[in-house]
Amino acid sequence: MSRIAAILAIASLALVACVTQPRPQLTPVGGVIPAGVSLAGRWQLPAEGDDAKRRIQEAEHKSSGGIEDVISTSRRDTGRGRKDTDGLSVYVFLRMGSKLKITQTAHGLFISFDRSVVEEYRFREHRLVGIGPIEADRASGWQDGRYVIRTLDSEGALLQETYALDSGGEVLIRTVSVVHDEEEVLSLRQAFDRMN
Repeated sequence: MSRIAAILAIASLALVACVTQPRPQLTPVGGVIPAGVSLAGRWQLPAEGDDAKRRIQEAEHKSSGGIEDVISTSRRDTGRGRKDTDGLSVYVFLRMGSKLKITQTAHGLFISFDRSVVEEYRFREHRLVGIGPIEADRASGWQDGRYVIRTLDSEGALLQETYALDSGGEVLIRTVSVVHDEEEVLSLRQAFDRMN
């Protein structure tokens, strides 16, 4: 009898090991535009002291096991680009630029990064987004006076971006973080000055 119990115990452990964990799911973010808040405008990142590109490069390098450089020149030129690695795919959804143009409508935001890539975010969206074969779950909307964009990749890595006004609407604060396996692998804050 004990031999059968041992075999059953081993079989059940093997079955548990084979079961995949359910992928975390995003929940929708609030959709009501805060009264009097408009992120619309042209925004310029001051040249001095912004090391965002280097920090993103280091985080991508670390998450890919340090094997190769993941931000390529093509991403800077086209807003896209990723070499094949074993790293987190969530980075392909991260856009960077020193000049932003934001158009805000009653239903969403359009953000142009250096006049090369335009991203559209619909208020209270929850949808699948993709770049080539890479897909991720995205939810975005208004929360506590900020616009929040959350993108979750198939590896369970969460990219969160926020946009908020500061200094009486003359400064746009953008925060970016990437969390994977409960570890924050990237965290940065950028302050853009209003150009118009």
